[in-house]
Amino acid sequence: MTAKYDPIKPYNNLPALPPKANVATPAVLRQTTRSARAVAELKGVGRIIPNQAILIDSVILQEAQASSEIENIVTTSDAIYQAFSANTGKVAPATKGVLWYREALWYGFNRLKERPVLNTNLFVECVQILKQNSAGIRNAPGTKIQNQSTGEVIYTPPEGEDVIRDMLADLERYIHSEDGLDPLIMLALVHYQFESIHPFFDGNGRTGRIINLLFMTLHGLLDYPVLYLSKYIIENRAKYYRLLREVTSDQDWEPWILYILTGIEETANQTRDQILGIRDLLEETLGTARKDLPSSVFSKELIELLFEQPYTKIQHLVNCGIAKRQTASVYLQKLESIGILKSQKVGKEVLYLNTKLFNLLTK
Repeated sequence: MTAKYDPIKPYNNLPALPPKANVATPAVLRQTTRSARAVAELKGVGRIIPNQAILIDSVILQEAQASSEIENIVTTSDAIYQAFSANTGKVAPATKGVLWYREALWYGFNRLKERPVLNTNLFVECVQILKQNSAGIRNAPGTKIQNQSTGEVIYTPPEGEDVIRDMLADLERYIHSEDGLDPLIMLALVHYQFESIHPFFDGNGRTGRIINLLFMTLHGLLDYPVLYLSKYIIENRAKYYRLLREVTSDQDWEPWILYILTGIEETANQTRDQILGIRDLLEETLGTARKDLPSSVFSKELIELLFEQPYTKIQHLVNCGIAKRQTASVYLQKLESIGILKSQKVGKEVLYLNTKLFNLLTK
Protein backbone atom coordinates (compact mmCIF):
# COMPACT_ATOMS: atom_id res chain seq x y z
CA MET A 1 0.00 0.00 0.00
CA THR A 2 1.37 3.39 -0.92
CA ALA A 3 1.74 6.18 1.63
CA LYS A 4 -0.65 8.35 -0.35
CA TYR A 5 -3.61 6.06 0.16
CA ASP A 6 -5.40 5.47 3.45
CA PRO A 7 -8.65 3.45 3.25
CA ILE A 8 -10.26 5.26 6.18
CA LYS A 9 -9.75 8.73 4.64
CA PRO A 10 -11.79 10.09 1.70
CA TYR A 11 -9.82 9.45 -1.49
CA ASN A 12 -10.01 13.07 -2.67
CA ASN A 13 -6.68 12.79 -4.46
CA LEU A 14 -7.88 10.00 -6.75
CA PRO A 15 -5.69 10.48 -9.86
CA ALA A 16 -7.46 11.48 -13.05
CA LEU A 17 -7.26 9.28 -16.14
CA PRO A 18 -5.20 8.26 -17.98
CA PRO A 19 -2.90 6.52 -15.49
CA LYS A 20 0.74 7.56 -15.47
CA ALA A 21 1.77 3.92 -15.75
CA ASN A 22 1.94 2.16 -19.10
CA VAL A 23 -1.26 0.13 -19.16
CA ALA A 24 -0.84 -1.22 -22.70
CA THR A 25 1.50 -4.00 -21.61
CA PRO A 26 2.23 -6.95 -23.92
CA ALA A 27 -0.15 -9.17 -21.94
CA VAL A 28 -2.91 -6.54 -22.10
CA LEU A 29 -2.45 -6.05 -25.85
CA ARG A 30 -2.61 -9.79 -26.50
CA GLN A 31 -5.82 -10.11 -24.50
CA THR A 32 -7.25 -6.98 -26.15
CA THR A 33 -6.88 -8.64 -29.55
CA ARG A 34 -8.81 -11.71 -28.38
CA SER A 35 -11.50 -9.62 -26.69
CA ALA A 36 -11.94 -7.32 -29.67
CA ARG A 37 -12.33 -10.32 -31.98
CA ALA A 38 -15.03 -11.81 -29.73
CA VAL A 39 -16.92 -8.50 -29.55
CA ALA A 40 -16.73 -8.08 -33.34
CA GLU A 41 -18.16 -11.59 -33.80
CA LEU A 42 -20.98 -10.77 -31.38
CA LYS A 43 -21.75 -7.59 -33.28
CA GLY A 44 -21.73 -9.49 -36.56
CA VAL A 45 -24.08 -12.19 -35.27
CA GLY A 46 -26.57 -9.53 -34.28
CA ARG A 47 -26.53 -8.14 -37.79
CA ILE A 48 -27.33 -11.45 -39.53
CA ILE A 49 -30.61 -11.76 -37.63
CA PRO A 50 -33.52 -10.32 -39.65
CA ASN A 51 -35.11 -8.59 -36.66
CA GLN A 52 -32.66 -7.73 -33.88
CA ALA A 53 -35.52 -6.46 -31.71
CA ILE A 54 -36.59 -10.06 -31.06
CA LEU A 55 -33.36 -10.64 -29.12
CA ILE A 56 -32.47 -7.40 -27.41
CA ASP A 57 -34.87 -7.39 -24.48
CA SER A 58 -34.29 -11.06 -23.73
CA VAL A 59 -30.54 -10.51 -23.34
CA ILE A 60 -30.94 -7.16 -21.58
CA LEU A 61 -33.26 -8.65 -18.95
CA GLN A 62 -30.63 -11.30 -18.20
CA GLU A 63 -28.00 -8.57 -17.79
CA ALA A 64 -30.40 -6.65 -15.55
CA GLN A 65 -31.04 -9.71 -13.40
CA ALA A 66 -27.35 -10.55 -13.07
CA SER A 67 -26.31 -6.96 -12.38
CA SER A 68 -28.92 -6.66 -9.66
CA GLU A 69 -27.83 -9.99 -8.17
CA ILE A 70 -24.34 -8.56 -7.68
CA GLU A 71 -26.00 -6.01 -5.38
CA ASN A 72 -27.86 -8.81 -3.55
CA ILE A 73 -31.13 -8.00 -5.33
CA VAL A 74 -32.16 -11.56 -6.12
CA THR A 75 -35.20 -12.65 -8.08
CA THR A 76 -36.04 -15.44 -10.52
CA SER A 77 -36.06 -15.35 -14.29
CA ASP A 78 -39.68 -16.49 -14.33
CA ALA A 79 -40.75 -13.68 -11.99
CA ILE A 80 -38.97 -11.11 -14.15
CA TYR A 81 -40.47 -12.26 -17.44
CA GLN A 82 -43.94 -12.55 -15.92
CA ALA A 83 -43.72 -9.06 -14.44
CA PHE A 84 -42.51 -7.68 -17.74
CA SER A 85 -45.48 -9.16 -19.58
CA ALA A 86 -48.36 -9.09 -17.09
CA ASN A 87 -50.41 -6.20 -15.77
CA THR A 88 -50.27 -7.04 -12.10
CA GLY A 89 -49.57 -5.04 -8.97
CA LYS A 90 -48.09 -8.11 -7.27
CA VAL A 91 -44.46 -7.59 -8.23
CA ALA A 92 -41.77 -8.20 -5.62
CA PRO A 93 -39.38 -5.29 -4.92
CA ALA A 94 -36.39 -7.31 -6.18
CA THR A 95 -38.15 -7.97 -9.46
CA LYS A 96 -39.08 -4.31 -9.81
CA GLY A 97 -35.41 -3.44 -9.31
CA VAL A 98 -34.43 -5.62 -12.27
CA LEU A 99 -37.08 -4.05 -14.49
CA TRP A 100 -35.87 -0.58 -13.49
CA TYR A 101 -32.32 -1.58 -14.46
CA ARG A 102 -33.62 -2.58 -17.88
CA GLU A 103 -35.48 0.72 -18.16
CA ALA A 104 -32.37 2.71 -17.19
CA LEU A 105 -30.21 0.87 -19.72
CA TRP A 106 -32.71 1.42 -22.52
CA TYR A 107 -33.04 5.07 -21.54
CA GLY A 108 -29.29 5.59 -21.67
CA PHE A 109 -29.01 3.78 -25.00
CA ASN A 110 -31.74 5.87 -26.59
CA ARG A 111 -30.26 9.10 -25.21
CA LEU A 112 -26.91 8.22 -26.77
CA LYS A 113 -28.60 7.71 -30.13
CA GLU A 114 -30.08 11.21 -29.86
CA ARG A 115 -26.86 12.79 -28.61
CA PRO A 116 -23.67 10.69 -28.43
CA VAL A 117 -22.41 12.12 -25.14
CA LEU A 118 -21.77 10.04 -22.03
CA ASN A 119 -21.79 12.57 -19.19
CA THR A 120 -22.69 13.26 -15.57
CA ASN A 121 -26.24 14.29 -16.41
CA LEU A 122 -26.86 10.95 -18.09
CA PHE A 123 -25.29 9.07 -15.16
CA VAL A 124 -27.66 10.88 -12.78
CA GLU A 125 -30.69 10.22 -14.97
CA CYS A 126 -29.85 6.52 -15.10
CA VAL A 127 -29.43 6.17 -11.33
CA GLN A 128 -32.70 8.04 -10.78
CA ILE A 129 -34.48 5.48 -12.94
CA LEU A 130 -32.70 2.63 -11.12
CA LYS A 131 -33.61 3.96 -7.71
CA GLN A 132 -36.98 5.48 -8.67
CA ASN A 133 -36.16 8.66 -6.80
CA SER A 134 -34.53 12.05 -7.32
CA ALA A 135 -31.06 10.84 -6.28
CA GLY A 136 -28.19 13.08 -7.19
CA ILE A 137 -24.48 13.39 -6.53
CA ARG A 138 -23.42 12.55 -2.97
CA ASN A 139 -23.48 15.76 -0.97
CA ALA A 140 -22.83 14.53 2.58
CA PRO A 141 -19.88 12.76 4.24
CA GLY A 142 -19.94 9.32 5.79
CA THR A 143 -19.97 6.92 2.84
CA LYS A 144 -17.57 4.03 3.43
CA ILE A 145 -17.09 0.66 1.77
CA GLN A 146 -16.78 -2.03 4.41
CA ASN A 147 -16.01 -5.73 4.56
CA GLN A 148 -19.45 -7.21 5.20
CA SER A 149 -18.04 -9.97 7.36
CA THR A 150 -15.66 -8.00 9.59
CA GLY A 151 -16.93 -4.43 9.32
CA GLU A 152 -13.42 -3.27 8.36
CA VAL A 153 -13.37 -0.13 6.21
CA ILE A 154 -11.68 -1.10 2.95
CA TYR A 155 -12.32 2.08 0.96
CA THR A 156 -13.58 5.60 1.57
CA PRO A 157 -14.60 7.33 -1.67
CA PRO A 158 -14.08 11.03 -2.34
CA GLU A 159 -16.22 13.49 -0.38
CA GLY A 160 -17.68 16.87 -1.27
CA GLU A 161 -20.14 17.39 -4.12
CA ASP A 162 -17.84 19.85 -5.90
CA VAL A 163 -14.91 17.43 -5.65
CA ILE A 164 -17.02 14.58 -7.02
CA ARG A 165 -18.40 16.69 -9.87
CA ASP A 166 -14.91 17.80 -10.85
CA MET A 167 -13.78 14.16 -10.93
CA LEU A 168 -16.78 13.21 -13.06
CA ALA A 169 -16.01 16.09 -15.43
CA ASP A 170 -12.47 14.73 -15.81
CA LEU A 171 -13.92 11.29 -16.45
CA GLU A 172 -16.25 12.68 -19.14
CA ARG A 173 -13.30 14.28 -20.91
CA TYR A 174 -11.41 11.01 -20.84
CA ILE A 175 -14.38 9.00 -22.16
CA HIS A 176 -14.54 11.27 -25.22
CA SER A 177 -10.78 11.61 -25.70
CA GLU A 178 -8.56 9.85 -28.18
CA ASP A 179 -5.47 8.85 -26.24
CA GLY A 180 -4.39 6.04 -28.56
CA LEU A 181 -5.59 3.21 -26.35
CA ASP A 182 -7.97 0.57 -27.63
CA PRO A 183 -11.53 1.38 -26.46
CA LEU A 184 -11.70 -1.92 -24.57
CA ILE A 185 -8.69 -0.94 -22.47
CA MET A 186 -10.27 2.46 -21.94
CA LEU A 187 -13.46 0.75 -20.77
CA ALA A 188 -11.53 -1.03 -18.00
CA LEU A 189 -10.02 2.30 -16.89
CA VAL A 190 -13.37 4.11 -17.03
CA HIS A 191 -15.11 1.40 -15.02
CA TYR A 192 -12.47 1.54 -12.30
CA GLN A 193 -12.63 5.33 -12.17
CA PHE A 194 -16.40 5.54 -11.93
CA GLU A 195 -16.58 2.94 -9.17
CA SER A 196 -13.77 4.71 -7.28
CA ILE A 197 -15.48 8.09 -7.53
CA HIS A 198 -18.62 6.34 -6.22
CA PRO A 199 -20.70 9.43 -7.00
CA PHE A 200 -24.05 8.28 -5.58
CA PHE A 201 -25.27 7.22 -2.16
CA ASP A 202 -26.58 3.99 -3.74
CA GLY A 203 -26.72 2.36 -7.16
CA ASN A 204 -23.08 2.95 -8.15
CA GLY A 205 -22.40 -0.67 -9.15
CA ARG A 206 -25.45 -1.02 -11.36
CA THR A 207 -24.93 2.41 -12.90
CA GLY A 208 -21.28 1.56 -13.58
CA ARG A 209 -22.29 -1.63 -15.39
CA ILE A 210 -24.80 0.31 -17.47
CA ILE A 211 -22.01 2.75 -18.37
CA ASN A 212 -19.89 -0.20 -19.58
CA LEU A 213 -22.54 -1.15 -22.12
CA LEU A 214 -23.23 2.44 -23.14
CA PHE A 215 -19.49 3.01 -23.60
CA MET A 216 -19.31 0.06 -25.98
CA THR A 217 -22.20 1.32 -28.08
CA LEU A 218 -20.84 4.89 -27.99
CA HIS A 219 -17.57 3.65 -29.49
CA GLY A 220 -19.30 1.50 -32.08
CA LEU A 221 -18.15 -1.80 -30.58
CA LEU A 222 -21.77 -2.99 -30.38
CA ASP A 223 -24.92 -1.92 -32.19
CA TYR A 224 -27.03 -2.70 -29.13
CA PRO A 225 -26.15 -3.14 -25.44
CA VAL A 226 -26.33 -6.94 -25.46
CA LEU A 227 -23.06 -7.98 -23.80
CA TYR A 228 -24.02 -10.07 -20.77
CA LEU A 229 -21.01 -8.98 -18.65
CA SER A 230 -22.57 -9.13 -15.20
CA LYS A 231 -22.69 -12.94 -15.31
CA TYR A 232 -18.88 -12.99 -15.41
CA ILE A 233 -18.63 -10.56 -12.50
CA ILE A 234 -21.02 -12.68 -10.41
CA GLU A 235 -18.97 -15.79 -11.09
CA ASN A 236 -15.74 -13.95 -10.19
CA ARG A 237 -17.06 -11.46 -7.65
CA ALA A 238 -14.34 -11.76 -5.00
CA LYS A 239 -11.63 -11.25 -7.60
CA TYR A 240 -13.47 -8.22 -9.01
CA TYR A 241 -13.45 -6.39 -5.67
CA ARG A 242 -9.91 -7.46 -4.81
CA LEU A 243 -8.49 -6.16 -8.08
CA LEU A 244 -10.39 -2.88 -7.73
CA ARG A 245 -8.77 -2.38 -4.34
CA GLU A 246 -5.31 -3.27 -5.64
CA VAL A 247 -5.50 -0.59 -8.32
CA THR A 248 -6.39 1.91 -5.60
CA SER A 249 -3.75 0.82 -3.11
CA ASP A 250 -0.88 -0.11 -5.44
CA GLN A 251 -1.78 1.29 -8.88
CA ASP A 252 -1.65 -2.34 -10.05
CA TRP A 253 -3.46 -1.85 -13.33
CA GLU A 254 -2.51 -4.86 -15.42
CA PRO A 255 -4.41 -7.58 -13.46
CA TRP A 256 -7.52 -5.37 -13.35
CA ILE A 257 -7.46 -4.63 -17.07
CA LEU A 258 -6.85 -8.29 -17.90
CA TYR A 259 -9.80 -9.25 -15.67
CA ILE A 260 -12.16 -6.90 -17.51
CA LEU A 261 -10.83 -7.86 -20.95
CA THR A 262 -11.12 -11.57 -20.17
CA GLY A 263 -14.68 -11.03 -18.93
CA ILE A 264 -15.53 -9.22 -22.15
CA GLU A 265 -14.10 -12.04 -24.27
CA GLU A 266 -15.85 -14.82 -22.35
CA THR A 267 -19.22 -13.12 -22.15
CA ALA A 268 -19.09 -11.95 -25.78
CA ASN A 269 -18.58 -15.57 -26.81
CA GLN A 270 -21.34 -16.80 -24.50
CA THR A 271 -23.76 -14.10 -25.67
CA ARG A 272 -22.90 -14.84 -29.31
CA ASP A 273 -23.62 -18.54 -28.79
CA GLN A 274 -26.86 -17.75 -27.00
CA ILE A 275 -28.00 -15.43 -29.79
CA LEU A 276 -27.18 -18.08 -32.37
CA GLY A 277 -29.21 -20.53 -30.27
CA ILE A 278 -32.15 -18.14 -30.25
CA ARG A 279 -31.84 -17.68 -34.00
CA ASP A 280 -31.79 -21.44 -34.58
CA LEU A 281 -34.77 -21.93 -32.29
CA LEU A 282 -36.67 -19.21 -34.15
CA GLU A 283 -36.02 -20.98 -37.46
CA GLU A 284 -37.08 -24.32 -35.96
CA THR A 285 -40.26 -22.77 -34.55
CA LEU A 286 -41.07 -21.12 -37.87
CA GLY A 287 -40.77 -24.53 -39.55
CA THR A 288 -43.01 -26.22 -36.97
CA ALA A 289 -45.62 -23.48 -37.15
CA ARG A 290 -45.59 -23.40 -40.97
CA LYS A 291 -46.17 -27.16 -41.02
CA ASP A 292 -48.68 -27.55 -38.18
CA LEU A 293 -50.69 -24.32 -38.13
CA PRO A 294 -53.54 -23.51 -40.53
CA SER A 295 -52.42 -21.06 -43.20
CA SER A 296 -55.00 -18.61 -41.87
CA VAL A 297 -53.10 -18.50 -38.55
CA PHE A 298 -49.43 -18.74 -39.54
CA SER A 299 -47.38 -15.62 -40.16
CA LYS A 300 -43.70 -14.88 -39.75
CA GLU A 301 -44.61 -11.76 -37.73
CA LEU A 302 -46.62 -13.86 -35.26
CA ILE A 303 -43.76 -16.30 -34.62
CA GLU A 304 -41.15 -13.54 -34.32
CA LEU A 305 -43.35 -11.85 -31.71
CA LEU A 306 -43.07 -14.97 -29.55
CA PHE A 307 -39.31 -14.37 -29.37
CA GLU A 308 -39.39 -10.80 -28.09
CA GLN A 309 -40.01 -12.21 -24.60
CA PRO A 310 -40.63 -15.71 -23.30
CA TYR A 311 -44.17 -14.70 -22.29
CA THR A 312 -46.74 -13.23 -24.62
CA LYS A 313 -50.45 -12.47 -24.36
CA ILE A 314 -53.45 -11.45 -26.42
CA GLN A 315 -52.74 -7.73 -26.07
CA HIS A 316 -49.27 -8.14 -27.55
CA LEU A 317 -50.79 -9.48 -30.76
CA VAL A 318 -53.35 -6.68 -30.78
CA ASN A 319 -50.70 -3.98 -30.21
CA CYS A 320 -48.60 -5.32 -33.10
CA GLY A 321 -51.56 -5.32 -35.48
CA ILE A 322 -51.41 -9.09 -35.96
CA ALA A 323 -55.01 -9.74 -34.93
CA LYS A 324 -57.96 -8.37 -32.98
CA ARG A 325 -58.60 -9.73 -29.49
CA GLN A 326 -60.87 -12.66 -30.28
CA THR A 327 -58.76 -13.80 -33.21
CA ALA A 328 -55.55 -13.28 -31.21
CA SER A 329 -56.91 -15.59 -28.52
CA VAL A 330 -57.56 -18.27 -31.13
CA TYR A 331 -54.03 -17.87 -32.54
CA LEU A 332 -52.42 -18.34 -29.13
CA GLN A 333 -54.57 -21.37 -28.35
CA LYS A 334 -53.58 -22.91 -31.69
CA LEU A 335 -49.91 -22.32 -30.87
CA GLU A 336 -50.41 -24.04 -27.53
CA SER A 337 -52.14 -26.97 -29.21
CA ILE A 338 -49.05 -27.70 -31.33
CA GLY A 339 -46.69 -27.45 -28.34
CA ILE A 340 -45.01 -24.09 -29.02
CA LEU A 341 -46.66 -22.23 -26.13
CA LYS A 342 -47.94 -23.15 -22.68
CA SER A 343 -50.65 -21.07 -21.02
CA GLN A 344 -50.51 -19.86 -17.43
CA LYS A 345 -52.88 -17.67 -15.39
CA VAL A 346 -51.12 -14.70 -13.80
CA GLY A 347 -53.48 -12.46 -11.87
CA LYS A 348 -56.44 -11.83 -14.15
CA GLU A 349 -54.49 -12.47 -17.33
CA VAL A 350 -53.53 -15.53 -19.28
CA LEU A 351 -49.88 -15.52 -20.35
CA TYR A 352 -48.41 -17.89 -22.91
CA LEU A 353 -44.87 -19.13 -22.32
CA ASN A 354 -42.49 -19.96 -25.15
CA THR A 355 -41.05 -22.85 -23.15
CA LYS A 356 -38.06 -23.62 -25.37
CA LEU A 357 -36.99 -19.97 -25.46
CA PHE A 358 -37.33 -19.71 -21.68
CA ASN A 359 -35.22 -22.84 -21.20
CA LEU A 360 -32.55 -21.50 -23.55
CA LEU A 361 -32.38 -18.15 -21.75
CA THR A 362 -32.21 -19.60 -18.27
CA LYS A 363 -29.94 -22.64 -18.66
